[in-house]
Amino acid sequence: MAVPKQKTSKSRRDKRRTHQKLTAPTLTKCAQCGEAKLPHHVCPTCGTYRGRTFLETEE
Repeated sequence: MAVPKQKTSKSRRDKRRTHQKLTAPTLTKCAQCGEAKLPHHVCPTCGTYRGRTFLETEE
């Protein structure tokens, strides 16, 4: 079983963790209703994508 010979320093530990971060999702405005939506997805509010209606929504 592998056991570390030296204590891992805070600097080395934190360098390893630099890529483990959360990012906020990218949002765009819907061209039809102006609500925030994910890019390349159907708008959950109005149900349109690229000018065409894909989902029937109650308004």
